[in-house]
Amino acid sequence: MSEREKWAALREVRLYFQRPESPGFLVSETAEAGPLVPVFTSIPGLARFAGACSWASTTVEDLVELLPEGVRAFVDPLGEQPFLLDAGMLREAAEVHEEGDDRGRS
Repeated sequence: MSEREKWAALREVRLYFQRPESPGFLVSETAEAGPLVPVFTSIPGLARFAGACSWASTTVEDLVELLPEGVRAFVDPLGEQPFLLDAGMLREAAEVHEEGDDRGRS
């Protein structure tokens, strides 16, 4: 499976995040990676990170649209395989996926 195919498959995954008091995301400023939003693939993962907290969830596809410009998502930061969600790569994968759908309909 190519990198683009992996990103395309990831679009529908549900992610959980700590909900701040006002609409938006809790953004952590990091010296090495810049601004990040910690997100999790499970509620127990979020609980290990933040403890008891208010939370919300969304799909990866929607998260990419909601994140402020220049902010990346840090998926499962305390998990066995944490990774940075690159919104640009995900948008590119979505375009490739849509192009493939269009070719299948022709």
